[in-house]
Amino acid sequence: METEAAAARQAKESLELAFQMSQILDTGLDRHTLSLLMALCDRGANPEALAALVRELSSAAPPTAAAAAPTPVSNGAAAPAPATASLFPSGLRRP
Repeated sequence: METEAAAARQAKESLELAFQMSQILDTGLDRHTLSLLMALCDRGANPEALAALVRELSSAAPPTAAAAAPTPVSNGAAAPAPATASLFPSGLRRP
């Protein structure tokens, strides 16, 4: 039980350190996203490939205004515009 608590504490400290570095580097990544990326690396994912994927996803063009415009419904009322989905919980800041 003691070793599990120590491992959990170490993981939390590692995540906090990674988050602080992320903030200094202004990556825009939140703790949850960093946690997922770290878990993927722990499971053998290529960190350079993950970095390239994050860069590509963060530079993806936002939907155009025409695509987000409400579409009319049969009763003539406008349907609400769909919310823009993010692949990451807090989204990513653009450089």
